[in-house]
Amino acid sequence: MPSFPPRMSRRRFLQLGAGSLATAGIIATAPQITVLADDLNDFLKGPPVEDIPPIQLSENVWMIHSEEVFPTPQNKGMMCNITFVVTDEGVVILDSGGSLQIGEMAIRMIRTVTDRPVVAIFVSHYHGDHWLGNHAFVNEYGPDLPIYAHPHTKAEIEGVQGDLWRSLMERWTEGATIGTRVVAPNREIQHGDEFRFGDALLRMHHYGVAHTPSDISMEVVNDDLTYVGDVAMERRIANMDDGSFQGSIDYIDALLAEAGSEIWVPGHGRATDDLMQWNRELFAGIYENCLASVEEMESIAEARARVLADPRVAEKAAETRGFEDNIGRYVSLAYLEAEMAAF
Repeated sequence: MPSFPPRMSRRRFLQLGAGSLATAGIIATAPQITVLADDLNDFLKGPPVEDIPPIQLSENVWMIHSEEVFPTPQNKGMMCNITFVVTDEGVVILDSGGSLQIGEMAIRMIRTVTDRPVVAIFVSHYHGDHWLGNHAFVNEYGPDLPIYAHPHTKAEIEGVQGDLWRSLMERWTEGATIGTRVVAPNREIQHGDEFRFGDALLRMHHYGVAHTPSDISMEVVNDDLTYVGDVAMERRIANMDDGSFQGSIDYIDALLAEAGSEIWVPGHGRATDDLMQWNRELFAGIYENCLASVEEMESIAEARARVLADPRVAEKAAETRGFEDNIGRYVSLAYLEAEMAAF
């Protein structure tokens, strides 16, 4: 472990980061020390994440549920559900969580359900709260553990998104996730691919741009259950910076028709009977009104008034987490998408 300068706390050390410390003269510029600074995550590690007992969703599927919406120092980045399938061949992970520490907690919790090893991970999309936990699983089960993702998701994690999300999680949690390394998927999946693990059959679904360009939803056929990642969330609007409102509506329609599951599991929030329909109505209430405003050559402010007056949106406002803080941004994104569609 490094020694901290006088009057510098460990938290301050983590907040500064290796680059800032070098600039301040705290880390020397000798080549071997610079390499050590570059590999800061290899010898510093944030605190463990508190145990969250798994909830059984169906005969073979369990969820480690996160109540949180955004990563904070208090929740240590635990903001995304970790869903897992217990099969005759072993455990299959559907999104591994947002840090090494979260993944380690998930492994502890899985062992309260079964002593079978983890045999595969499936990644729904490239936002790091869903896959940075891969690090813990390869530590435990070896670097050859199959980690599956859509080719675009895999490429994004191998590229800019990987280090970006690792850094963002460290910043948002004030260093609680430090020690996490980027472990990218090592296998590719496409729409319609099927995987059998003993008695369990998993079927992959992808219907174009929704929350991101490469969302994969994972149907556990035997259990009549589909994990949808961030295509739909419980009483929350997904971040749509990388996505599409119309694409999300089309994706939900296609998934309902092709999977037709009884249980729909989101990446954030609880599984509910109305998960898909609730999200579809909200997306439609936002996007259709923005499209109407664009066609009538109305301003974004007028589009927002239309959106807020729509019953599909108005009745959901009070129960949608972060609604007041984010509805303006979502209207702006939907309006821009509508402009592109209209012209």
